Amino acid sequence: MLDDMFQLGEQPYTKEDAEWDNFVATHPNGSFLQTTQWARLKSRFNWTAYRVWVRKDGELVAGAQILFRSTAMRLVKMGYMPHGPIVDWDNTELVKVLFGQIDLAIYKHRAGLLKIEPMVWQRDMSAEKWQTLCAENELITATDTIQPPRTMLIDLTPTEDEIMASFRSKTRYNIRLSGRKDVIVRKAILADLPAFNRLMHTTGERNDFGVHAPQYYQACYELFAERGDATILLAEFEGKLLAGVLLIKNGQQCVYLAGGSSNEERNRMPSYAVQWAAIRWAKQHGCTVYDMWGLPDEDAETLEAGFKERNDGLWGVYRFKRGFNGRVARTVGSADKVYNKLIYKLYKRKRGIE
Repeated sequence: MLDDMFQLGEQPYTKEDAEWDNFVATHPNGSFLQTTQWARLKSRFNWTAYRVWVRKDGELVAGAQILFRSTAMRLVKMGYMPHGPIVDWDNTELVKVLFGQIDLAIYKHRAGLLKIEPMVWQRDMSAEKWQTLCAENELITATDTIQPPRTMLIDLTPTEDEIMASFRSKTRYNIRLSGRKDVIVRKAILADLPAFNRLMHTTGERNDFGVHAPQYYQACYELFAERGDATILLAEFEGKLLAGVLLIKNGQQCVYLAGGSSNEERNRMPSYAVQWAAIRWAKQHGCTVYDMWGLPDEDAETLEAGFKERNDGLWGVYRFKRGFNGRVARTVGSADKVYNKLIYKLYKRKRGIE
């Protein structure tokens, strides 16, 4: 019986759950979006977090951190699992046990819908297998995602010189040009955060994409930095702030979560200087992968064909990221589990999904 094989448990999230965070950091499908710090961040913005897990021989072998939120005048409550659940998807029995725990959590919180977005790459799981796993666990594969499903990954295992040599020639030139034009990069302090937020909003307006409120980025930085898992790097010229990036580290992965640049002194290539410093920071802190976090959700051929002309959505930032010549990768996407058909209908209407 499964009850004899697995020791099950569940708990409300805690602020200092080192065991859980270590599990997330060391699991192949782990992500900073499943950490205690992310739960603490979202709790400041009207979400509640809850964990379920499965143990075997006393060790965590699978789990999920679920975020809950009520929308539509508190009439619709949903559960959301960013980059979760964390499980060996090849172990179908373990997957089934974990989803049994997840179902109990959803019922306990009286949510009508669960959206999952596991951190599983398409190259590691075929579309057919993903469809089968979803069907076996009463999940509906969904077309809408909350986290960007497609990204660019830079391998940090080579030397810094080899990483630099892998970039496209124009990007290498711009990185070196920024140094010749006296751009310097430094770590931010707390007092720099308002200026960093202004850079974010300037970039959002210039490239026509949404950004979070200033307190969101500040809270994110503070929560992850207190454990040494975040930094903000700033590029300056003669004391004038020109560009900045927010980096989040989880295990051996570093994510370029947010960044912005000024409309001034752009010929000094500060964004290239700070991005190269970010890649070096990640490597120096033991990371083997640098995730550039978000590309247009198109295959590599379409990206290459359209990057010169397209300016909508994430196409503008893709032109910049393309120069770093990482591997384009996509997760399997999202899936929904419906516990209340009316709530699911309201959710899809709000998201503009037919």
